[in-house]
Amino acid sequence: MQPVAIVGVGQTKVEANKIRERFEDMVFEATNKALADAGMTIDQIDNVTTISNDFWDGRTISSMAINDACGSYDKNVSTAEGDGTFGAIYGLMRTLAGTFETTLVVAHHKGSESVMRLITNAMFDPIFERSMGIDAIASAALQAGSYMRKYGISEEQCAMVSVKNHGNAKKNPYAQLAMDLTVEEVMRSEMLSDPIKKLDCCPIGDGAAALILATGERAKKITEKPVWVKGVGYCCDSYHLGYRDLAGCDALVAAAKQAYTMAGIVDPRKEIDLVELHDAFTYQEPFWLEGMGFCERGEGGKLTESGKTALGSELPVSASGGCLSSNPVLVAGLVRIIECALQIRGDAGEHQADGVKTALAHGVNGPAGQSHCCWILGGEA
Repeated sequence: MQPVAIVGVGQTKVEANKIRERFEDMVFEATNKALADAGMTIDQIDNVTTISNDFWDGRTISSMAINDACGSYDKNVSTAEGDGTFGAIYGLMRTLAGTFETTLVVAHHKGSESVMRLITNAMFDPIFERSMGIDAIASAALQAGSYMRKYGISEEQCAMVSVKNHGNAKKNPYAQLAMDLTVEEVMRSEMLSDPIKKLDCCPIGDGAAALILATGERAKKITEKPVWVKGVGYCCDSYHLGYRDLAGCDALVAAAKQAYTMAGIVDPRKEIDLVELHDAFTYQEPFWLEGMGFCERGEGGKLTESGKTALGSELPVSASGGCLSSNPVLVAGLVRIIECALQIRGDAGEHQADGVKTALAHGVNGPAGQSHCCWILGGEA
């Protein structure tokens, strides 16, 4: 793959309700932060990729409403719907096509203005499934139960993930839900859909994020600390839940393998220094880590009392607090990439991990991990 680097990043603080800010306000803030981070002006951006969804925005052609806010006037503009990691891949492809040297990728979401259950219910089959009322939480509960029963994972072990990630969020100024928790408090929280309790689940929030991609030589001229895209991979599984083994994650296995191959990663346990997971539910951290090859099937649930995964190493996972602390849909995946870039640059502030040279950012689309996307980022071209 031709060298492409992330040269600028920006994000808003995620909040439960940004009542005083419109979609355009959030996009404007994130875009200007990314430009300032790169030391660029909007005139130096050749191409813009926006990430939005009409259902979440509650309006048709939702991407058109924020084009002025991200400075897309007189530029080539394209739109992706879905998780931010997939939208960023679309921006990467347009950069690699050779027509554009710089690409701005921006995502926005206001969960406070959405009815989560109705919208996520609409992603299921309208004839056989939708009428049952299934949604993102109920489908995740089906998967969690299947995975936990097959591999002997306990609810208490999943609760440790909530303790760890909400605690990590206390060091992240952009996180929405940062707090000290105990396993007992997680276990006592409201049951949403057995075995998923309220503190096993991500919050609903508002936010936006942006990053700037640049081709090799251009990236070196823009910044002294480019973060290079080493490999990417993505894969989609069957639409119907009944067509999949919910205790498995074949799409993630395939996506991770593709990214590792492109990046020349042979043993992710030894060659990856940090992982930013799309962990909207606690069971997903051990589950996705297994799919990425950091441990054998069922071993991801073996957690220490501190909540760290027992992977034979001190691999930092979701040092930012992950999606459990902040999950504006569509934006969350882009934030995973941004957080990995900040860690590699050494600019992650209080939640900076030691010695991060290579990091993995992960995103998810669809119910129960239907689609997965993996990015391998590094500090050297």
